[in-house]
Order: sequence, then structure tokens, then C-alpha cells
Amino acid sequence: MAGLLSGLSRFGLSSLESVDVYENDTQEKAIEVQEVKKASPVVEEQDFLFSKSYKCPICGKDFKVRTVKAGRARLIGSDADLRPKYENIDALKYDVILCPGCGYAALSRFFKFITVHQAKNIKEKISANFKPSTAEEKDSYTYDEALARYKLTLVNAIVKLAKPSEKAYICLKTAWVLRGKGEQLDKGDKQYEEKKEKLETEEKEFLKNAFDGFITARQSEPFPICGMDESTVDYLISVLAVKFEQYDVASKLISNVISSPVANSRMKDRARTLKEEIVKQVKKQNAAKA
Repeated sequence: MAGLLSGLSRFGLSSLESVDVYENDTQEKAIEVQEVKKASPVVEEQDFLFSKSYKCPICGKDFKVRTVKAGRARLIGSDADLRPKYENIDALKYDVILCPGCGYAALSRFFKFITVHQAKNIKEKISANFKPSTAEEKDSYTYDEALARYKLTLVNAIVKLAKPSEKAYICLKTAWVLRGKGEQLDKGDKQYEEKKEKLETEEKEFLKNAFDGFITARQSEPFPICGMDESTVDYLISVLAVKFEQYDVASKLISNVISSPVANSRMKDRARTLKEEIVKQVKKQNAAKA
């Protein structure tokens, strides 16, 4: 059978009679892809970070902490419990400010606000036993490093007798970081299921503490709470209440959000979706009891 380009010999082009029609296109495309790869450098986590200077309110030490550049990380969504998700970085890993000199650690929103009595407690119970770090600040944090910083932040909050809302917020964010770590696990790892289950168990423990703390804070602290208005706090508590099958709490608070004259439309949409889930779970629970 004659080739598609047979007969070119009459033009002295017999060497081209067997060429593939799309071979050059494929080669050209491969070259273009290679050029794009060369032109587009790999985005790394440290590209979103910079070193921000702080002065410790406990020991007076000047130090730097890796912080996410304002407007650099692109928000791509959020979980039902409001955990924010960013493209190419988990910004939640960088919300802890830790003094490498005395061990004082707090979330960025609380770091500067500390009383004389709280400082005294931290010096006696944290700084007195803390091992100062002489290592330079790292370019970025692993999940394990971030989690260690969050847990040190929580023990600081406990020692300084922080408000329930602050401790609850730390627990919530720690749970979010644990979730992020779980999402990054290698599914090909033989111990994947074991590691995943361990992280989920720990996340649930932190979420339960967040739930308890926010319930207490709602009853004893004025709004805003950790920067959140009443509708946002009620929604968040409702989500956590559903997780722990406290549907009476969830139903009451989510109804407040839906009927609120000040809650925005996005929050009300979230609340309606959650209300449907609550109704569904209550029916399921009642059916199991019948």
C-alpha cells in the first residue's frame, strides 16, 4: 500500500515520503512544554513567607519569625468548620509566634497582650525550664514543627490563665493543622491507615476542647470573640456540636444564625446547609432508637 506521501520522489524529496503527518507537531509541542517548564519555576512554600521581627514582652529579646506575606497566599476555599485552605501553602502553620529565648508562645492576635501576672506565671512555669534555641529561624516549617509550636502555645495559654476563647481558638487551629498533615500523608505508605487514624483521633480531641471552650466563652465573654461576631461563633459551635452529636445545642444556635438580622448571606447559606444536616442526623438517631 502506497504511503500517504508517496510520489514525492519526482520532486527529489523521496526522503520525506515516510514522514509522519503529525510527528513535527508532537516534537514541537514537546519542545514548547519543556520551554514552559523552564520558564515556570516550581512554587515553594518559602516563596510565600518572610521574616518578621518581634520583641518578646516577657524577656525583651528581639527575634524573627517566619510569617505569610500579606495578600501572597490565595484562598481557595474552606471546610465546614471554617478552616481556610490556601493554594500551595498551609498558612495555618505560621500563626504561632514563639520567642526562642524564654519559650513564650502565642497566636499572632494575642502575642502582645499580656498582663504582669500572666508574665510572672510564664517566667516561673515556662521560661525557668525552657531550653533556649540558638538555631537560626528556618525557611519554612514542617507539620510536626508547626504542631510542636501550637502545643507550646496551648501550654502557655494554660499557664497564663488565658480566657476560654483563646484556649479554644488554639485548640481549633491545632486541629486544623493536624487535618492538614493528614491530607499530606502518602497514601502509598504501608502505615498510611494507621497514621491517618492516629491524626484523626488527635484532631477530634482538640476539636472537643475547642467546642467546650467556645461554649464557655459564649456564655461569659463579650463579642467579638477571637475576631468573630456572634453569628460566626454560633455557626462554628453548631458545626462542632454536630460532630459530637449534641444536636440540641446545634439546632438552637444554628436557628439563631438563620434568623439573625446581621448575619451575611454567605453565613446564612452555610447555616441552612448545616440545618439540613442536623435534621438528617436527628432522624437517623431517632430511627436507631426506635
